[in-house]
Amino acid sequence: MADHSDKPATDSEFLHRTGSTTEGVSIAPSLGPVLQQEGLTPHATLLGPRVYLISATAAALGAAGFAAAWLLIKLIGLLTNICFYGRWSFVFSNPTDQYLGIWIIAMPILGALIVGFMARFGSAAIRGHGIPEAMESILLNKSTIPARLIWLKPVSSAISIGTGGPFGAEGPIIATGGALGSLFGQLLKSTPDERKVLLAAGAAAGMSATFGAPVAAVLLAVELLLFEFRPRSIIPVAIASAFAAGLRVLVFGSAPVFPMASFAAPKLWALLIYACVGIISGAVAAGVTRAVYAVEDGFAKHCRVHWMWWPAMAAVVVGVCGYFEPSVLGVGYDHIDRVLSGSMAVGGLCTILILKWLAWTMSLGSGTSGGTLAPLFTIGSAAGALLGCGAVHLFPGAGVNVRVAALVGMAALFTGASRAILTSIVFAFETTLQPHGLLPLLAGCTMAFMVSCLLMRDTIMTEKIARRGVRVSGEFTIDFLDKLFVRDAANFHPICLNADKTVGDVHREIVESKHGPRHHGFPVIDADDNLLGFLTTRELLRPGLSPTIRIKDVVDHPAVTIYPDAPLRLADALMDRHKIGRLVVVEKGRERKVVGIISRADLLAAHRRSQ
Repeated sequence: MADHSDKPATDSEFLHRTGSTTEGVSIAPSLGPVLQQEGLTPHATLLGPRVYLISATAAALGAAGFAAAWLLIKLIGLLTNICFYGRWSFVFSNPTDQYLGIWIIAMPILGALIVGFMARFGSAAIRGHGIPEAMESILLNKSTIPARLIWLKPVSSAISIGTGGPFGAEGPIIATGGALGSLFGQLLKSTPDERKVLLAAGAAAGMSATFGAPVAAVLLAVELLLFEFRPRSIIPVAIASAFAAGLRVLVFGSAPVFPMASFAAPKLWALLIYACVGIISGAVAAGVTRAVYAVEDGFAKHCRVHWMWWPAMAAVVVGVCGYFEPSVLGVGYDHIDRVLSGSMAVGGLCTILILKWLAWTMSLGSGTSGGTLAPLFTIGSAAGALLGCGAVHLFPGAGVNVRVAALVGMAALFTGASRAILTSIVFAFETTLQPHGLLPLLAGCTMAFMVSCLLMRDTIMTEKIARRGVRVSGEFTIDFLDKLFVRDAANFHPICLNADKTVGDVHREIVESKHGPRHHGFPVIDADDNLLGFLTTRELLRPGLSPTIRIKDVVDHPAVTIYPDAPLRLADALMDRHKIGRLVVVEKGRERKVVGIISRADLLAAHRRSQ
């Protein structure tokens, strides 16, 4: 047999022979592409052929995500103009009471009624801000999202926000992009892992198109949707995000979403104060998260009417808040802009902070459709600015910049609520393009993350699905099965059965001996020590088997083999694929030469040793 040691093994060589062989050693013919697709073959390229197909699909998805974001923003602008100005215009405007007067209270109620009906008779999945639902579809539904959500989620959110709902557009756009990605994956007949990547790519495209923050969008996908950091997952997401951002620049220009005047690098004492802003923001994030779910629990436990009416009930509070301060209605991007520019007085900061928090908490807790990013950024920037004002008066020589404190508060509150620390830092940078803000952001967001972990177990993104028994890991670690190889765990002193011996001989020598209890399967070899097949102890002990029959006549199925340098993840995949508990380890280049055996118990033992 040819020696393959001087050249890289192909997938078929690494996985050994196909089922058509007459040597009795086999691997299912369809397994090679599947394992390479999942990145389990060490001799395959880092990016398999399917990754290039998924990446090309992600590019189209980036364009579709931008189109969805553009249409949603235009629809929100149209509904806002109709409801609050009585005019037909697609220009993005902020709600006002000049046209409605006291009837401004009724407008959010009307929108919430429509959204409640859409949720009841369309899909209950449109309730909430969309990211927990995307997580749940990835973890439980193989990244499959119903196609109807592609229009139900954005339309319901546009109605909610356009009639005064205190939400951002980014959450619905992320959810819509994710639904588009899932649909593309279903049409492509992809694997669940590929659909997960396309779902995350669509979500990233939506965020990138909304804020012009392509790197933050990729990090959001990694931290909240992919739950992994692998090139074959990140590259399609990055392509979709880049395409969406490029189209945004083409249509809207390259100016930052929240422009800020330049500021100097912070002094040491100022940096410490910004870190304190992060600490307080982390505590506020825990309080905000608990408040949202307390409202949700209150509706679930004490409200006797159907949940479709809950958004309208909460909208009464929203309308009253809007009557006293119309600017708390709608997305509120202009508030973030004003706070970061330092043009809002202390009284205005307090008003926005309290009323926006109250209106948003009631709406989101009631199940209204809308996003969380913009409200958290609004509340966080206002809180950071207030803390910055206090620091300026208490420590006038520390060099604290109120605008920087607002920037840190904005990012730190989102970090504390979502624990997406890298997303928060990079997002704040990309939307302001202030390089001197990176150090304060790093200090503040890190502190917020630590405080958040100290005060609450789950986040505003994961609490909902955690209550349904779904655990979301907050850490990215390398699977121990990918780090170890068959040679690290296999038994290299296997007991092999001579094919010419009788069943009676084997019973006396092995099955009834001290070896029996420890071994549940045996490779079968011929007189030249070549592998012929595999027999389990159960097959040797089956009733009616004549003790005079030879072992080679009992073997009726081939052995599934693996090489010593294969990763344990591949061994696990082969066992699962063939529904068996052990594999025969063979010598590379001499595929019928048995060198060992590996079982599921060996995999577990390797895991214990790796701890």
